[in-house]
Amino acid sequence: MKYPIALSASQLQSLDLTPAQQVIEPIVKAHERSSTLSDTQLTFSFEIDFPREESDPRELSEIPEVRLWFIRLNSRYPWLPLYLDWESGELSRYTAMLVPHQFSTVDGIRYNPEALEIFVMSKVFTLNQWLQEKGIDGLKRLKFMTQMLGYELDDALFDLLLGR
Repeated sequence: MKYPIALSASQLQSLDLTPAQQVIEPIVKAHERSSTLSDTQLTFSFEIDFPREESDPRELSEIPEVRLWFIRLNSRYPWLPLYLDWESGELSRYTAMLVPHQFSTVDGIRYNPEALEIFVMSKVFTLNQWLQEKGIDGLKRLKFMTQMLGYELDDALFDLLLGR
């Protein structure tokens, strides 16, 4: 099931995580109680209302107030990328909020390679630990997430992390 998180300009500018918390917290608690947190049908998306001047060519991920809100969200819910609506591009958009990038009319988002590598590896370590703590078998989803971001990680890395 898809759960939209609606964000206004004032909430973004004040770094107010309340809209995300009001959607995420009850859903996660309900799924944890029913042991279905590993359900890949659980997805979140963002509806961002941040008015700009017509002459402003920036994408939302290039606006400091928006990026800062997502940095704060990421520190509160580091596991959130696992539950974004990947099919609609939410993972790419979320990553763009956190990783320096440029836009190309031909290629779309072009992340800074070194920054993306640091982001991906940080997420792998964080999410692997979180999945283990929750008793969730999410290794395939974690691998797929890294592939969605352009990384093919060797199984030996995951074996190392899992102590095999």
